[in-house]
Amino acid sequence: MGFRLPPMNTLRLFEAAARLGSFKQAAEEVHVTPSAVSHGLRTLEHWLGAELFLRDARGLTLTPAGETYASEVHHALKILASATEGFPGRRKATGALSVSVAPTFANRWLLPRLPKFTERYPDISITIDTARRHVDFLTDGFDLAIRMATSSRSSESWTELVAETFVPVCSPELLRKHAPNDEIRLIERVPTIHVTAASEDWAAWFRAKDMTAVTGSRRINVDTIQLAAEAAIQGLGIAMGRKPLMNGYIDAGDLIEIAGPPVPVATRYWLVGSHKSFDRPEIKSFRNWILQELKSRSSPQAPSHSHDARISMSGLPNLGLVAQGQE
Repeated sequence: MGFRLPPMNTLRLFEAAARLGSFKQAAEEVHVTPSAVSHGLRTLEHWLGAELFLRDARGLTLTPAGETYASEVHHALKILASATEGFPGRRKATGALSVSVAPTFANRWLLPRLPKFTERYPDISITIDTARRHVDFLTDGFDLAIRMATSSRSSESWTELVAETFVPVCSPELLRKHAPNDEIRLIERVPTIHVTAASEDWAAWFRAKDMTAVTGSRRINVDTIQLAAEAAIQGLGIAMGRKPLMNGYIDAGDLIEIAGPPVPVATRYWLVGSHKSFDRPEIKSFRNWILQELKSRSSPQAPSHSHDARISMSGLPNLGLVAQGQE
């Protein structure tokens, strides 16, 4: 006897909307329009003969029956996702790969190098997503994530990509104007640029240098590493250069290092997956490629558009600081 089930896509839409509490966020996650989510959920409610959500001015709320059903559907989809994730026997890297990437890492490091990956693996269609949210690999549709965290995160499902080093950076003109021969004095005289939500910043650099903080009272606060670099390029002050993310600015001469050499800090970038994910050919290929790129330490090249790179970029304009230090 066959299973009596509603349309599977409506269950996927329902699970996302119930978990996120929003038709709009569910639509973004599943890559459809909010109206498609609303239509799909009404189809599911009609099939079940019962309401799943209460819709009012306060927003979206699950009914008691909907709350029970959401828990069971979530569990069932996780089982299906886990079975698919662990499917044995496939050897060739084909199909799709979806990666949730820390925004600044995506813009400053990954995106300029991604054409190399698509040239080497033309049969893999890759999606890069920089949206601000935690991800569940089994239900959110992501295969991998790249996150910033401390070294204490090491485990079977976390592969260390690169450790950060810190060095103050400023525009060449700012250094020439204020203190060309005394870089520490420059830090005292001009504003310092701080990333407000960063777990490590100027205080970590001073500790590593075994120095007392000597920054002046003037400071500029921004919410992303990218914005800190741009502010320094404009001559607004001195930013804490987080390498390798700022290597491109330094190599181009837009920023220069001062008061070096760079000092190591606790944060690292990690490639994160589920416990079964690294068995998939696509993921093995991406993991090996990104580790080779980091090992080469080569400067990023401008993205090439000479070939048909099948890359879907989702959320790249969003450069804000995201949860869990996902810069």
